[in-house]
Amino acid sequence: MKLVTKIMIGMIAGILVGLAFTKNPIIAITYIKPVGTLFLNLIKMTIVPLVFSSLIVGASSIGDTKKLGRIGGKTMIFFFATTGIAIVIGLVLANILKPGVGLGLTIANNSTQAVNKAPSLGETLLNIVPSNPLLGLGKGNMLQIIFFALVLGVGATKIGEKGQPFLKFFDSLAEIMYKLTEMIMGLAPYGVFALIVPVIAQNGPDVLLPLMKVILVVYLGFIIHSIVAYSFSVTSFAKISPLSFFKGVSPATVLGFSTSSSAGTLPLTIRIVRKTFGVSDGIASFVLPLGTTINMDGTAIYQGVCAMFIAQAYGINLGIGQQLTILLTALLASIGTAGVPGAGFMMLMMVLSSVGLPLEGAALIAGIDRILDMGRTAVNVTGNAAASIVVAASEGELANPNIASQAAADQDVNV
Repeated sequence: MKLVTKIMIGMIAGILVGLAFTKNPIIAITYIKPVGTLFLNLIKMTIVPLVFSSLIVGASSIGDTKKLGRIGGKTMIFFFATTGIAIVIGLVLANILKPGVGLGLTIANNSTQAVNKAPSLGETLLNIVPSNPLLGLGKGNMLQIIFFALVLGVGATKIGEKGQPFLKFFDSLAEIMYKLTEMIMGLAPYGVFALIVPVIAQNGPDVLLPLMKVILVVYLGFIIHSIVAYSFSVTSFAKISPLSFFKGVSPATVLGFSTSSSAGTLPLTIRIVRKTFGVSDGIASFVLPLGTTINMDGTAIYQGVCAMFIAQAYGINLGIGQQLTILLTALLASIGTAGVPGAGFMMLMMVLSSVGLPLEGAALIAGIDRILDMGRTAVNVTGNAAASIVVAASEGELANPNIASQAAADQDVNV
């Protein structure tokens, strides 16, 4: 049985069991949720060593610093272009469908909430270079880990034969982490089940119904963006049919949906783009860890819809200038945001603050945020896979498109 089928069975079973516990969610939280937490911890255990080792190997395999810069430029262009498109889709849908109109909420006079501002571009760039790389590794600062790994990989290549033992060690470490990931993914159906049950038990249908419209608008944005941006990209640049692409990447998409962690899904995503679509090791090891930190298409759609929803709920009219501010703030805030559950909600607070919307309005979203988080993570993961395929195709480092397409359609991804 395919992995995606097993995960889907675990998800459906989790929903059914969760519904059974809606009147007494404490049982699900106390006895089932820890199993899901353990599964997430197992995945998180592999993230830093996998990203660090695979990026060192990826940078060294690319070798030429000019080529590395070219690939990095293409990757960043793809990420920022698709994220910009995503925010526009979210804003347009919210303006047309108006999910918050009619709620008639009022702003509290004593509202004195504050939120951290999105870092400036200069601060973000300065934070990429670690003053203490070991501290960055210990804290799991992905941008610093990525930078340090890249310079180590390039440096090891520059010293030639003396750098080979160093590179062989990290190549071996990367392969060990891939194997550990394969073993951990065998537990995915059980982990997904344990993660879904408490979410459904706590929220239940009664909590979701009043906010169903905003959920539907956000998920409509997810679907439109995935079909338009990713289908167009993989078809135009890699000659892979949309159906083959979505079917091939579906195990990672489903796992991302279940765990709400693009970082936690990273090991599986790397494995899929390498084995199923034929993306070279160097491209996969460079683009995907970078995308986990920077590429936030699903989160961008969520920002646009939810900011407009809150404005409409409070009867606040946002002009074009303010909506452009939302777009720019969401783009900037997405850089360096952790690919972990709940990070998008903190970004939303930054966006609301940038246009003067009441921060207490975020409480409307908090109750359904996990439902939205699941969808936006699935989009982020899918976008990362599309980016690696497009960049690999542009560099001539993608397996024969016909082979990749057939593999995506027929191959059982055993991870």
